[in-house]
Amino acid sequence: MKILSVNVAQPKPVSINGRTYVTAIYKIARVGPVSLTRLNLEGDGQGDRKNHGGEYQAVYCYPQEHYAAWATELARADFAFGQFGENFTTQGLLENEVCVGDAFRVGGTVIQATQPRVPCYKLADKMGIRGFDKTFLRANRSGFYLRVLEEGAVEAGDAIALISRDPIGMSIAEVNAALYLDKEPAAAERALQIEALSPGWKRSFQKLLAQA
Repeated sequence: MKILSVNVAQPKPVSINGRTYVTAIYKIARVGPVSLTRLNLEGDGQGDRKNHGGEYQAVYCYPQEHYAAWATELARADFAFGQFGENFTTQGLLENEVCVGDAFRVGGTVIQATQPRVPCYKLADKMGIRGFDKTFLRANRSGFYLRVLEEGAVEAGDAIALISRDPIGMSIAEVNAALYLDKEPAAAERALQIEALSPGWKRSFQKLLAQA
């Protein structure tokens, strides 16, 4: 398991499909060591602090393995690392294997998986495909967010080592399906037992159960 690319961007205004907004989804690969703090990678930012960023969304990971699937399904060959707005383009960290709460050592840092990614219209705009956010969600190839347990430096090529498994053992894909796809109450109850799950996702599962 390793990082193939470290990608960052500062928020900038864009105008697409009649909407003007600020976003940092247009990530650019960095060369060399990049400082990773509790809230952010050096040089990175969030355009919407209400829905992005914070301790539980300090870093967004996306598996490089999905690039080929999307290229085939969308008949495209123009992808570059950071295409899906990710900070870490990774190899060997798939959503059906990584569990929320798993902790990893990478470079000089320790990081922990906290939640799947919830796509929005900004991803669809970046891809130039209306409704792609819904396609992305249904595919359950969400990638996932991390929080930083130990700050340090990371760079492309760094090995990623699993150092602890969450005791609940619920994968990123299972957590994502429990809230957005299958919506099974039993799975929601199991997800709520994960100590490391982000507060926002815990509230969403509590709401789902209240409506069941």
